[in-house]
Amino acid sequence: MRGTRDSATQRSAIKLTRDKFWKTYGAKLNAQQRKAAETSEGPVLLLAVPGSGKTTTLVTRLGYLICVLGIAPEKILTLTYTVAAAGDMAERFGALFGQELGSRMQFRTINGVCASIIASFGKKIGRRAYTLVTDESQTAGLLRKIYQDVEEEYPSEGDLQGVRTLIAYIKNMMLPEDGIKALEEDCGISILEIYKRYCQAMRAEKRMDYDDQLIYARALLLRFPELLAQEQAKHPYLCVDEAQDTSRIQHEIIALLAGKSDNLFMVGDEDQSIYGFRAAYPQALLNFQEKHKNAQVLLMETNYRSNAKIVEAADGFIQKNILRHSKNMRAARPAGADIRFIALRARGAQYTYLAKVAASNPREKTAVLCRDNESLIPLVDILEAQGTPFTLKRTDTAFFTSRTVTDIRNILAFAQNPKDVTLFSQIYYKLNTYLSKNMAAGITRMARQQQLTPLQAAVKSGALPDTTLRSFRAVWNKLLQLPRCTAIEAMNLIMGSLGYGSYLERSGIRSSKIPILYSIAGRAGSASAFVQRLDDLERFLQERKNTRTNFILSTIHASKGLEYDTVYLIDAADGIYPQAVPEDLQRMDADERSTWEEERRLFYVGITRARDNLILFEFDRPATLIRELKEAAGVIPKQPPLPPPAAEVQKAPYAKVDDAGYQAYVDSLAVGLSVIHARYGPGVILRLEGKKVWVQFDDGIRPFSLPVVYRNGLLWAE
Repeated sequence: MRGTRDSATQRSAIKLTRDKFWKTYGAKLNAQQRKAAETSEGPVLLLAVPGSGKTTTLVTRLGYLICVLGIAPEKILTLTYTVAAAGDMAERFGALFGQELGSRMQFRTINGVCASIIASFGKKIGRRAYTLVTDESQTAGLLRKIYQDVEEEYPSEGDLQGVRTLIAYIKNMMLPEDGIKALEEDCGISILEIYKRYCQAMRAEKRMDYDDQLIYARALLLRFPELLAQEQAKHPYLCVDEAQDTSRIQHEIIALLAGKSDNLFMVGDEDQSIYGFRAAYPQALLNFQEKHKNAQVLLMETNYRSNAKIVEAADGFIQKNILRHSKNMRAARPAGADIRFIALRARGAQYTYLAKVAASNPREKTAVLCRDNESLIPLVDILEAQGTPFTLKRTDTAFFTSRTVTDIRNILAFAQNPKDVTLFSQIYYKLNTYLSKNMAAGITRMARQQQLTPLQAAVKSGALPDTTLRSFRAVWNKLLQLPRCTAIEAMNLIMGSLGYGSYLERSGIRSSKIPILYSIAGRAGSASAFVQRLDDLERFLQERKNTRTNFILSTIHASKGLEYDTVYLIDAADGIYPQAVPEDLQRMDADERSTWEEERRLFYVGITRARDNLILFEFDRPATLIRELKEAAGVIPKQPPLPPPAAEVQKAPYAKVDDAGYQAYVDSLAVGLSVIHARYGPGVILRLEGKKVWVQFDDGIRPFSLPVVYRNGLLWAE
């Protein structure tokens, strides 16, 4: 079914023949781009590799729909990931096709559309929508109180941000209660109870956050068919940009809005899906043809950004992912400089090297990219100290308010003021005091009442067993040494004999921030100077006005969609980036594979930001991702995959499908299971339904009949 084409509304549009349009607007588009721009009807998934000109193609397609096919601009809705992206696309459309026509186009975020749906329905029934919370500070007090009540611990700013991320994830993934409980096991806090209390409080106060907008809008569309029909009629043509970053609930809303005509044009690339922590749902791209009847999948595989050596290595690297469509990135540019791998003695040498690069005031746009903001802190420390200008893509001070950094600062602060019982109550159980909660409560109560130090109160009370008192006294004596220590000595005491390192380990808290603290401590001198430096750096990042330079510091996430002449990728070592490597890369379960492949996608996005030069650092730690990139670049030989044990490579015997063995065979299969097909080789099960199984191989997704593969022994578990 075609959308509305209204010649009366086209007076300001340029009516062109197909040939005239391409001569005027599309002379530089390649065959794949032109095919995508001309495809107007039905569900279409356009998979666009990095640097392939997806925005140019999407904008050109919008012009083609209007100028050649005569579709009214008002009948087309284009959804983008952010408000900024919507503005950029509107500007590019107006520059190409004129501002008058551009003013009639709809470039919006999905949250903007949901807000309109909610407002429209509220107006119809005479009720005001809940108040939208646009600033997280408006609910910070509420969330802090809930966290404190549930966890019985005062949260740091980092704790609160983590909880916000989890709540957003729950809503966007539409997790049921058992799904939230499973998430709870991974995050280590009572997120289900926190989530329930937060939602109840927001409803009681008649407030909603941005994720609630999605929930409420979807519920309205499902509950009121006339509202859904009204929204579908507004925009019979729907375009979606950055589809790989779209969440599960957003994809469901988009499918509802697309309606029966399903004139849905979705642009994305699952290889560039790197926002899993925000509930990005690349599975929607993998399942597009199953979800949408008669769907087309088109490709844009030419990279115009990077030199051929970078493109070939990046493509070879990402081909090892399994949860992806079959496509091959190719370079439009010739071969340039080789990818460089610089070997250094230690992690800290990266920062010294890069500080010299920054001081040289590079003429070309040069970016330092990393997985997490905390990897940039030691470099910021050096650059600020030596007065070297730099550009920080996004300011993030979460490192300084994280639980680990807050603990270190509290320990050092208490050592300076040992009568501060509030600080003592926050650190005693993280050190080797061996005090129980009741013991600590009695000590702090007595210390506060009689103006004593906690140790004085412990001795005076006589309530502690001798062994506990000895342990407490030993910790106390070491605490009193801290103010006289150098920063490095203080860190060694805290992490070692004071027991904080053991606390991190037994609590399952990642220690990734400790090396960053050591790096800052190594340049600070005394323990007090170290604390002061942490304060100064936090203030510097909060108050600095970003200068425009050619030396740019950024996370890979913040640089998505951007490009630089030269890219330095730092901290690509196991345990840092990626944070963890599966024990057996050949036999991962579904969750391990999903997590691991996103880590690899993030690396892929990072290396494809480089136009001319790509440089990576290696130091004395295993570096799985760098090794795999070297293999793809031909720097080192590829390691062949390990063959499965002979006992496991046994084909199922010939059997009739009504045998008990067939049902046992079917029961042994599961989504995410690694399997081997007699013809196509290793694969992963993506879907099981009825008597069919869909398997992802290196060259794409293939469906099979379960009775056939069982009878003929064609498919078996790895």
